[in-house]
Amino acid sequence: MGYRRLTLTAATLPPVRGTLKADAPLAPLVWFKAGGPAQWLFEPKDAPDLSDFLARLDPAIPVMALGLGSNLIVRDGGVPGVVVRLGKPFAKVDRIDATALRCGGGASGILVSSTARDAGIAGLEFLRSIPGTVGGFVRMNGGAYGRETCDILVECDVVLRSGEQVTLSRDELDYTYRHSSLADGAVVVSALFRGMPGDPVAIQAEMDRIATAREESQPLRSKTGGSTFKNPAGHKAWALVDEAGCRGLQLGGAQVSEKHTNFLLNTGDATSDDIEALGEEVRRRVKEKSGVELEWEIQRVGVPR
Repeated sequence: MGYRRLTLTAATLPPVRGTLKADAPLAPLVWFKAGGPAQWLFEPKDAPDLSDFLARLDPAIPVMALGLGSNLIVRDGGVPGVVVRLGKPFAKVDRIDATALRCGGGASGILVSSTARDAGIAGLEFLRSIPGTVGGFVRMNGGAYGRETCDILVECDVVLRSGEQVTLSRDELDYTYRHSSLADGAVVVSALFRGMPGDPVAIQAEMDRIATAREESQPLRSKTGGSTFKNPAGHKAWALVDEAGCRGLQLGGAQVSEKHTNFLLNTGDATSDDIEALGEEVRRRVKEKSGVELEWEIQRVGVPR
C-alpha cells in the first residue's frame, strides 16, 4: 500500500515516446474482466523507449509487465507504480533461419505457432494452446501438452528495472516448473525460439489436435484466468480439487468450473477479491482432504480495495 503514497504525476515521470496513461483500467485488459486500475500504464514505442524510461524512473517505483492478462488476478485496489504493456511494436515474429524465430515480447502464442507452421518449423505447436504472450512464456516457463518454453528458448532480450538491456541464455534463467529467475521489474522484449524441420501440414494437424483437446476440456468461452494451481509432484491439480468436493463451488460471483476444476470463473459480477478468496478456500479444502498444499499458478498482483 505504501507505493500509493508516492507522488507519481506526469510532471514527475520521465518523458516517453510511447503512451503513458494515469489510472488506466486494467479489468478490460485481463481475462477475468475484474480488478482495479494501473496507477500508470505505459505502452513503449520500442525497446529504447522502455529502457530510457526505466533508467530515469525513481527506483522506488514498482514496475510490472502485462501481457494478454490471461494468467492474472489484478486485485481490486489496482496496481501501484507503472504497468508496462507491450503493444504492436513488440508483436512481430521473424524467421531467422531454417528452424529459428525471433519473437517480440508482445507476440501471442497463436501468432508464433502459426508463423512456425508457415516456415516449416515444428516443435512450437504447443504455444497455440497457451493464451499469453512471449514475455509471459519466458518469465513463467509457460507450457502445455508435454512441452515447455525451456524446450525451445535459445535466448531472450530483457530490459531490467534499471533500464539496462541484456541478453540472457536459457540456462541463465534457471528454469523450473512454471518459474524462472527473471528479476522483478524486468521486461522481456524479445526471444529466440528454435524448433526442428517439419511439414506444415503435419504441424497444422498437431495444432488442430491441441485446439480440439483444449476446447473439449476447458471453459474457453468464460471469463477465466487459465490454470489456477500448479500440478503438485505426482498429482493433477484438477483431480485434487474435484476430490475435495469443490467442483462448482461458488463465492460471490466467482465459481470453480464444472468443466475443468482447475479453472476459476467470473460468472458475471465477481470482484477480484471473490476470485482470490475462492481460490484460497479451494486450497484450504484440498489441504484438509488430501494433505497436499496447492500452489497458485495464476499471478496475483496489486493491492486490495
